[in-house]
Amino acid sequence: MLRLLGEVAAEVDGRPVDLGAPRQRCVLAALAVDAGRAVPVDRLVERVWGTEVARRARATLHSYISRLRRALADADGLAIVHRSGGYALVADAVERVVDVHRFRHLCARAGDDGAVVALTEALALWRGEAFTGLAGEWVLAERDRLRQERLAAEHDLVDARLRAGQGAELVAELSARAARHPLDERVQGQYLLALHRAGRTPDALAHYRQVRTRLVGELGTEPGTALRELHRRVLAGDTALTAPTASAGPAVPRQLPAAPLPFVGRRDELDRLDAMSTAATVGIAAIVGSGGIGKTWLALHWAHRHLDRFPDGQLFVDLGGAGGAPMEPVVAVRGFLDALGVAADRRPTDPHAQTALFRTLVARRRVLLVLDNAAATAQVVPLLPGGRTCAVVVTSRDSLPGLIIGHGARHVPLDVLSAADARAFLTERLGAVRVREEPAAVEELVELCGGFPLALGITAGHACTRPSLPLSALAAELRELGPTELEGHDAAAGAHTVLTWSHRRLTRAEARLCALPALARPAPDFRSRTPGRCGATRNRYR
Repeated sequence: MLRLLGEVAAEVDGRPVDLGAPRQRCVLAALAVDAGRAVPVDRLVERVWGTEVARRARATLHSYISRLRRALADADGLAIVHRSGGYALVADAVERVVDVHRFRHLCARAGDDGAVVALTEALALWRGEAFTGLAGEWVLAERDRLRQERLAAEHDLVDARLRAGQGAELVAELSARAARHPLDERVQGQYLLALHRAGRTPDALAHYRQVRTRLVGELGTEPGTALRELHRRVLAGDTALTAPTASAGPAVPRQLPAAPLPFVGRRDELDRLDAMSTAATVGIAAIVGSGGIGKTWLALHWAHRHLDRFPDGQLFVDLGGAGGAPMEPVVAVRGFLDALGVAADRRPTDPHAQTALFRTLVARRRVLLVLDNAAATAQVVPLLPGGRTCAVVVTSRDSLPGLIIGHGARHVPLDVLSAADARAFLTERLGAVRVREEPAAVEELVELCGGFPLALGITAGHACTRPSLPLSALAAELRELGPTELEGHDAAAGAHTVLTWSHRRLTRAEARLCALPALARPAPDFRSRTPGRCGATRNRYR
């Protein structure tokens, strides 16, 4: 575990690791906060040394990287790799290895049912101020950002405990917090409700009067709508305030499939998606490319990294455009209404009215929609929200010109992975030791897979299930399919080869289930070279 939420530290097999001087530990922290993504050398230098860079900073950085690699050499599934003009900290499962990412992962999955448990575990990761012992402008800015995330998690945990019916148990804690944040209406409202739940309604009402006086005197404003409404309900003796409310309303939808692991590369594409989600209007991104190129892989990775931007929920639907009959938009809308808590007997019968209700429900809410495998623009348009607070990520083999031209979607085209990223992928799946032992075989597998995440995922899956098989033997099995498929370094041919090889290893029943079509060599589009919906491996990397 790498720990940043306190003093920067690391443990391998339960033993602490010597991470060296503060600046060397700062290098590790600068890589760990962006684990899985390459951090350019210039950015690393700026984070550690600041804008007034010493002349020997670059040389010192490389020395620090070497020392950190030696310090972490025994950490299974964790490595610092050189990638794309910088360095990246790669891990088999970053949310289990780096406490910052573990904290964010737990906060993001804190739905109503498990919020108290998840948030309690998340906050228990903190051992003091983040990056204790480090200094510099970047450290201060990152520390402040994490401090705000911690404060938000503390507020969310109190809300979850209040929804579960607690009150008296929270009074002492909230009294201190209310004193520390005298103008924070959310905290003051939590304290007011806890007092009321504890049977101290006169104290709750007196507290509201004090808060109102302070807000008017210091800010010249009355309390906000939420705090005024809570005060009104306490005055009216609303019995609903004294009962658990966790089941009073529909759960926030959390429909995203599991985050794909591992993930490598795609830095430019991730930056485009980041820009889309911060746009002033409703953000739409169209991730387009051939089958097996990693469209869903990218969409889900980005979505899971930014769950905090969409606290009101995430909706996901496979529109079926990759093969077979595409889903009708009205069917997707009905699924969204179900996820948003609209019972079937409350749903309008007219499809246009259903779409209007869906847009009404997500208006002014921060919701992410992931529309996977869209067949065409016409299938997507009825699913677009009408407000400016949502974001939509669409994946498709079609170029979706109507969505880009007519609705301002950001075009995010995908090409195959670079050889370096393909090697990083195999390293994360197979482990650094196995890859180091057979570098030539790894290079051959990279060539054979042609940079397709789908092909790499299938190859790595076979290697993981046969740990005693040398990678050179695995590459030889692929080569036996014939050299003609691989001549000219055609990426699609490499993916085709892997799929054919993988299919030959299936039992007869498994082959019937997958129902692979004949894999001929068509044009640039890979769609006729990919299998039908053949299990989770393909869905994960397509």
